[in-house]
Amino acid sequence: MNYLQTTSTEKGKNINLFYQDYGEGQPIVLIHGWPLSHQMWEYQIGPLVDAGYRVIAYDRRGFGKSDKPWEGYDYDTLAKDLNDLINSLDLKDVILVGFSMGGGEVSRYIGNYGTSRIAKAVLMSSVAAFMLKTDDNPDGVPKETFDEFKSAVRKDRLNFLKEFGNNFVNYDDNKDLISKEQVHFNWNIAAHASAKATLDCIDSFGKTDFRQDLKKFDVPTLIIHGDADEVVPIEPSAKQAAKIVPHGQLEVIKDAPHGLVFTHTEKVNKILLDFVTATELETI
Repeated sequence: MNYLQTTSTEKGKNINLFYQDYGEGQPIVLIHGWPLSHQMWEYQIGPLVDAGYRVIAYDRRGFGKSDKPWEGYDYDTLAKDLNDLINSLDLKDVILVGFSMGGGEVSRYIGNYGTSRIAKAVLMSSVAAFMLKTDDNPDGVPKETFDEFKSAVRKDRLNFLKEFGNNFVNYDDNKDLISKEQVHFNWNIAAHASAKATLDCIDSFGKTDFRQDLKKFDVPTLIIHGDADEVVPIEPSAKQAAKIVPHGQLEVIKDAPHGLVFTHTEKVNKILLDFVTATELETI
């Protein structure tokens, strides 16, 4: 199995991050959503490798097969983990693809480290620009919603994950597009994540403002979101991000839920492949 060790931080010890590395060619780094793992990308990895790309999918600290430290779930630390992966593998001309919480890593990475190693970026069902409702972000999600998430995780994490998993794909509306078995598999992945990481990441993805990070994007950027997303509302996230990112390309998938990689797989893959294979002039 492939592991890399992050460089030490002020918060403690080095962390071992698990990653899968397939194919050859221009590297694409896939960053999973909360509370899943790299396994959520199962139906994207194959098509991307077959299209001639090197695909690297890793587990965020606290999730999947990566180490599960007690702390370090703020976005500066998570972006540093991504930077360590890129540097350790000496990746260049990278296409970053971040789903949901992973869109935060893409945003903070570019905000903190720039784009010298980055060719393109994709924000998919992403929490960026800013999820929290504030006076200057009126379309955001009330703080009480995230507090309820945390309370439910503390009380009965596994039951919360079951309900969240159904909302993740709008299961009642999409029973013909996703199986019960896939929903259960997603629950199983989430159930094996660190309880502390699951809890701490709620504040990270719910309350981190990425608007200043998005202003630093200077590479072709694709923003994909479903208009039926009941987990990450489209207004404070994708639509706001598209207004901030220079030359951001917004693709809204009709009737798609948050977990559109599972329910609208063919459409997502086509949009993604069209973007990554396009020349720079075609994507701007």
